[in-house]
Amino acid sequence: MKRTSRDIRTANRYEVLRQIIARSPTSRQTLAAATGLSVATVATLVGELLDLRMITEDGFEDSAGGRPRGLVAVNSAGGALIGVDMAETYVRVELFDLGLNVLARAVEETCPGESRPEQAVGQVAAAVGSVVAQAGVEGARVLGVGVSVPGQVDRATGIAEYAPNWDWHDVPLLGLLAEHIAYPLHLDNPLRASAVAELWFGAARGREDAVVVNLGTGVGAGLVLGGGLYRGVSNSAGEWGHTTLVLDGRLCHCGNRGCVETYVGAPGIMLNLRELSPRSALLHPEDQTATVGALARGLADGDPVAVAVVRDTARYIGAGIANLVNLLNPELVVLSSWVARKLGEPLLAEVREAVRRHALGRPFAATEIALSPIPTDPVCLGAATFALEGALQAVGRRGPKRTTGPARSRTAPPS
Repeated sequence: MKRTSRDIRTANRYEVLRQIIARSPTSRQTLAAATGLSVATVATLVGELLDLRMITEDGFEDSAGGRPRGLVAVNSAGGALIGVDMAETYVRVELFDLGLNVLARAVEETCPGESRPEQAVGQVAAAVGSVVAQAGVEGARVLGVGVSVPGQVDRATGIAEYAPNWDWHDVPLLGLLAEHIAYPLHLDNPLRASAVAELWFGAARGREDAVVVNLGTGVGAGLVLGGGLYRGVSNSAGEWGHTTLVLDGRLCHCGNRGCVETYVGAPGIMLNLRELSPRSALLHPEDQTATVGALARGLADGDPVAVAVVRDTARYIGAGIANLVNLLNPELVVLSSWVARKLGEPLLAEVREAVRRHALGRPFAATEIALSPIPTDPVCLGAATFALEGALQAVGRRGPKRTTGPARSRTAPPS
């Protein structure tokens, strides 16, 4: 779809604000250099963000041989953003200020068999209410709620089109959530959310081409190409977990056989363990979180079964990542989500070795492989940026609100 001048202006406003959040305080000249926009364009966009009270003037810095440069900084108190991570085993919600600092969080565990849309919506609504109450923010300060849901989603309509692990088909998720949540809602999936989080604050910051591999109950790959998020023509890019790794292999929830996810997602790791040692004390048959946690502790203790299972799993992960390395030639591959976080450096070391064996030498030599350094939930963080993007799009539709006095530490309620 061709972008309009309004779309371009919104994207530029979003990028300028992103750079201010990352570099705060900073000058208009520095922002122009970082974004590639002209100083005049940056000055106009900064003026709009000042009018919206999303940023504030923050003194001056000396410039070589010229007048001091005015600095701007993010106005952390100028609004709140909420990020929602709907996963197969939990719902996690975090509330952020405009500097994307976490102010409150809530987690609702999801039991097997509790994946019906109305159950998930109830958990999200309860957790959103909890973080707003914890943070003590006024409802008008909440600029929006970004919701990440696994599978394929239609951002424009708010429909969760297909979530194979839940057997969801064309669920009008944002419509259901809107019956319980009064704030503006924005839908996407965890692959895009994690990639944006890494691009803003994580290992991919300043990188042009990166792949963020999510390792959880499901798996996938968020793609950063040319310095921006790559979505594909139908917002479906990154379904790496449903590429074929083993011909006629394990049956996947998507209906195909041998998908990457069936060998490296948390249920697949449990099956790897069961096949290697059916009676292992590390195996918690109905609890994937407990099983992966036991494997992590076993690794730390040098348990031979844990070491073997993680090595075998890393071989599958490495073969799949090698395909991405050969295909995309990225600067960076980031291992993200809760499985990668629990298994940590031992998994990373085995994955690096497996990728080295399977990838072509030249692209492998150019690719760094790292764990996500983000200390909070990357999906919640990324989802919050979708809410921020939505708030700026809404501003673009109605125009910035002009003020007569200096910027103050509050923001007008969203319409």
